Amino acid sequence: MLQINHLTITHIKDLRTVVTDLSLVLSPGDKAAVIGEEGNGKSTLLKLIYDPALVEGYTEWTGSIVKKGIRLGYLPQELPPDWQHTPAWEFWDGGAPLNPAQGARLLEALNVPQETANSFQPMKSLSGGERIKLQLARILAQEPDVLLLDEPSNDLDLEALQWLEEFLISSPLAVLFVSHDETLLEKTANMVVHLEALRRKAAPRCTVSHVPYRDYVEARQAKFQHQAQVSRKEHDEFRKQMDRFLRIRNKVDHQQATISRQDPHGGRLLKKKMHAIESMGRRFEKEKEKLTQMPEMEEAIFLRFSEAIRIPRGKTVLELHLPILETGGRELARNIHLKVQGPEKVGIVGPNGCGKTTLLRLLSKELLARSDLRCAYMPQNYEECLDLNRTPVDCLNRSGSRAEATKIRSYLGSLRFTTLEMDHPARELSGGQKAKLFFLQMILEEADVLLLDEPTRNFSPLSGPVIREILKDFGGTILSVSHDRRYLEQVCDTIFALTPDGLVKL
Repeated sequence: MLQINHLTITHIKDLRTVVTDLSLVLSPGDKAAVIGEEGNGKSTLLKLIYDPALVEGYTEWTGSIVKKGIRLGYLPQELPPDWQHTPAWEFWDGGAPLNPAQGARLLEALNVPQETANSFQPMKSLSGGERIKLQLARILAQEPDVLLLDEPSNDLDLEALQWLEEFLISSPLAVLFVSHDETLLEKTANMVVHLEALRRKAAPRCTVSHVPYRDYVEARQAKFQHQAQVSRKEHDEFRKQMDRFLRIRNKVDHQQATISRQDPHGGRLLKKKMHAIESMGRRFEKEKEKLTQMPEMEEAIFLRFSEAIRIPRGKTVLELHLPILETGGRELARNIHLKVQGPEKVGIVGPNGCGKTTLLRLLSKELLARSDLRCAYMPQNYEECLDLNRTPVDCLNRSGSRAEATKIRSYLGSLRFTTLEMDHPARELSGGQKAKLFFLQMILEEADVLLLDEPTRNFSPLSGPVIREILKDFGGTILSVSHDRRYLEQVCDTIFALTPDGLVKL
């Protein structure tokens, strides 16, 4: 249904190729997961397939995309910063016509009230999960043949996540989707498109595998381990042969240097012997080229908070008594009581639109004003705290000094930023790269209390386990909103559900 032939995509600004010679056929029932590290071109690929105009100005591409006669449904990772449409326009009026009855059924299945879909408030005023649900319902009600979904699980509550999983598993549609959610990938993907950037992002590699996600990961790991084992064995044996060869050559070389001029016959024999040794050396050089090489693979990012960060056990970090939680005059919850002590790691869950982000914003204002704590806040919408017109280095360089900038560049390099990416405006970065900036900022500030709104939402499946591990080992306190099931399971000590009647411990 959708055919891609020898597709190569290059970023114009830094002349970096992000996708090379990708060929792919997507048939009905295929659920192809596009995976890869942050900044490797996953979102760019989906935009290009849907509408080349979306990548005009920052990419060049060659190859062909055959999609004649098929209807594409596209879910972007983020709405444009200047998006001013209302839910009523977005759902009922914008884009291609939809099936109204199907639209109503989808709104009900995703637990989106009709008044939300009919609202004339700005789309930006909705929660992240409400926006995703509304867009998903709209796209599916257009009855497309192929779905292109960029992080469809972002910000969805647990009930909607389960609905999405069941839909992807049972739908006959062809789906090409980007996701960080390892649980979603394992349950739904029957095909993998892996975009890699090797050798400091100078060598792109594309792999298409028609197997489930977990099978792909395990087979890839087993293959790399076997290749590494064979490579080590061959190189060890080659080194032994080279050691023997060098000993012989050095011995003959010494004999040539010390042979008496009165022994011309012996000199001729040694010269003939050296010719044979040099021929053997050239043969060894050819054999070296044939040795199995160590496997090339992208390494996971490396981040660590200082081990010196420690909040004493039992220290009261927060004691909140809030009669009413509201936004825009709308009551979300009442009688909220929350006591957090060091070094607790608290997760807050609840349906989309119930007020989790509003609550975390309120907590951030209180905790950021405290002088006895060093608090850092990572919002769901990065623009709240990140000036996207500044470069990553400028965003992080609070002192403005050259020495600080040099240190920041070193850190960004360890997070797989290229030199050019460090000097581009932050708005040109992927969602995962922006998330990396927040984590690095928290580390540089030596924060001991972290307020995190969906902290893992934009990290790749390779980076996700690293992020969970560093947050699990963090010696301070974490207050977080998340729907990431693995994050909640592996990082959080205590989980609360936000309900209209307050916080309920799960």
